[in-house]
Amino acid sequence: METLLGDLGFIIGTTLMYSTPLIFTALGGVITERSGVVNIGLEGMMYFGAFVGAAAAYFFQDPWVGFICAGLGGGLLGLIHAIACVSFSAEQIVSGIAINFLGPGAALFISRMLFDGATQTLSIPNKIPLPLNFLFGEGKMFASSGFMDLVFNRFATVYIAFFMVFLVWFVLYKTKIGMRVQAVGENPEAANTLGINVTKIRYGAVILSGFFAGLGGAALSIAVVSRFSNTLISGHGFIALAAMIFGKWKPQGALLACLLFGAAKGLEIFLGAKGVPVPGDILAMLPYILTIVILVGVVGKTTPPAAIGKIFNKGDH
Repeated sequence: METLLGDLGFIIGTTLMYSTPLIFTALGGVITERSGVVNIGLEGMMYFGAFVGAAAAYFFQDPWVGFICAGLGGGLLGLIHAIACVSFSAEQIVSGIAINFLGPGAALFISRMLFDGATQTLSIPNKIPLPLNFLFGEGKMFASSGFMDLVFNRFATVYIAFFMVFLVWFVLYKTKIGMRVQAVGENPEAANTLGINVTKIRYGAVILSGFFAGLGGAALSIAVVSRFSNTLISGHGFIALAAMIFGKWKPQGALLACLLFGAAKGLEIFLGAKGVPVPGDILAMLPYILTIVILVGVVGKTTPPAAIGKIFNKGDH
């Protein structure tokens, strides 16, 4: 029984750990697409944020500085996407694809400059802390490696991500600014006639989506693996995008979808650790196979914001 609880705790804890980067990034997708701007550049923003966060954490010797810098790095690419799509009415899908090339390209170029030609950063000496250890002292709250310890003694980024889900939900549905974001995403022309500045709302939403995606990248590079590498992200941004769609463009829905994808990753790691006679490549495919299956299942069953992807030029109205 104790072994079974330990295995279950390991799977749940691993699920939470690997869901966290997806949660941050999916929230960014919810915000920008609720404003009517498509952002498939989440992968590139997440990638760049992962590098900036790891590099800043290494040079400043502070994971929290790295975490914030990661958000700013992702926000910078969000600004570029906003300039292209909102100010210059560029095709949003094409701009997102460009961001997905720009983010990794910039990250690897700067990495080679800062780390003697390497495409990965050096290990971060100080990781994101475990809050329960910080509050109660290691081993003083839950038995070490017990069920409760395996589930709840996670990196602080896990708790921050769950709080952000509530915060984004509250802002979107309970505040004036959130109602304006949704109005712009549903009918920007009507919102404009009511005096809402569509351009400012969309700029803010797209930049904020990049900020969240950058935090998602840092949740991997600073908390989970303690360094950035060129294969670290490997499609996590696209999985977060799928989670946002599966979650029907709602923060709470995106959370549940991210937990589902995280569970696939947790199961992959658990089966690998147990030596299950399944090729490692097959196990590594689990989260991506799940993504495809879910997306096929939800096609035609979800309704995005009415004005998503539509260009709005104030001068035309």
